[in-house]
Amino acid sequence: MTSTDFDLFTTNEDHDALREAVRAVAEDKIAPHAAAVDHDMRYPQEAHDALVASDFFAPHVPEEYDGVGADALATCIVIEEVARVCASSSLIPAVNKLGSLPLMLAGGDELKARYLPPLARGESSFSYGLSEREAGSDTAAMRCRATADGDDWVLSGQKSWITNAGVSDYYTVLAVTDPRGPRGNNVSAFVVEKSDEGFTFGEKERKLGIRGSPTRELHFDHVRIPGDRIIGTVGEGLKIALHTLDHTRITIGAQAIGIAQGALDEAIAYVKDRKQFGQRIADFQGIQFMLADMAMQLEAARAMVYVAAARSERDDADLAFFGAAAKCYASDVAMKITTDAVQLLGGAGYTQDFPLERMMRDAKITQIYEGTNQVQRIVMARHLLTD
Repeated sequence: MTSTDFDLFTTNEDHDALREAVRAVAEDKIAPHAAAVDHDMRYPQEAHDALVASDFFAPHVPEEYDGVGADALATCIVIEEVARVCASSSLIPAVNKLGSLPLMLAGGDELKARYLPPLARGESSFSYGLSEREAGSDTAAMRCRATADGDDWVLSGQKSWITNAGVSDYYTVLAVTDPRGPRGNNVSAFVVEKSDEGFTFGEKERKLGIRGSPTRELHFDHVRIPGDRIIGTVGEGLKIALHTLDHTRITIGAQAIGIAQGALDEAIAYVKDRKQFGQRIADFQGIQFMLADMAMQLEAARAMVYVAAARSERDDADLAFFGAAAKCYASDVAMKITTDAVQLLGGAGYTQDFPLERMMRDAKITQIYEGTNQVQRIVMARHLLTD
């Protein structure tokens, strides 16, 4: 990695037009329901329908599979603009990419042709099953098992913290296929369908934020999976899973900057209108310095996410570093900006009359899922220290 590696991204007129189109859909069809979705802890069906109608539901799917073939940066822009008004809704395109990307990276042609077109058309959703209760950051410690039975596999165990579980029709699930095999090279990836016998869901988690996106456990009670639903080859599942995260951590960075942008927009509007001591509070230098720092940090985070997206599109060798850095920095920035935005509104920011308390709660998860920010720092350090 050299200093010349940092300037390799550009946005074009198509990206700008896309942002304008997504923002219009988000403000018109998604924002009006965001508070109710959070309060009622219900799936944002209005956003789902609007994203399907506008081809923003799974924009990453290639054209050859009935998708629009959005590049990595364009997909980030979609997620960013939706997250600006509703973080829960932004998980629809984000998790569709997370769940289906292993298939795109390592799946056979027949498997792609079976599952990607219905996803692209909005007829089905995709989720991702990697984490377990005792195997969060330590993914290789998973206990979920897939046992060969003739040409089929029989899946037993559970997965935890699965986004949009119960809504999605398809799930990429990682399971140990060789319990005696070398750690990290004994895991395989499978496509599980919601209708598979023995496949059930736990109760919805009661969460601090992203309350409109259902998070549930997956339970597998001797679920029979046809042999043609394996993704890649036996034993390379964890490698596929981790390479997937190198790409999709960037979408969490995009979600984070979207949340932060929404919070900054709300804060600016408020301080320009609110008056104290006979003048707008926006005219106080202390307020101005806070806003300047918030905007500066946001633009730095956005630049990191876009650089990482360009590397994702090329599948660069140093993607792991840039994906981890973008996700880590953007999510830390989102937490700080939303917290400062609540502070700028004072008591009003602490109430549900304004969206900032929701944005602050939603921002927190971006520091945790798809690898905690502590793990991101480990990933970055390992890259730096590799000979």
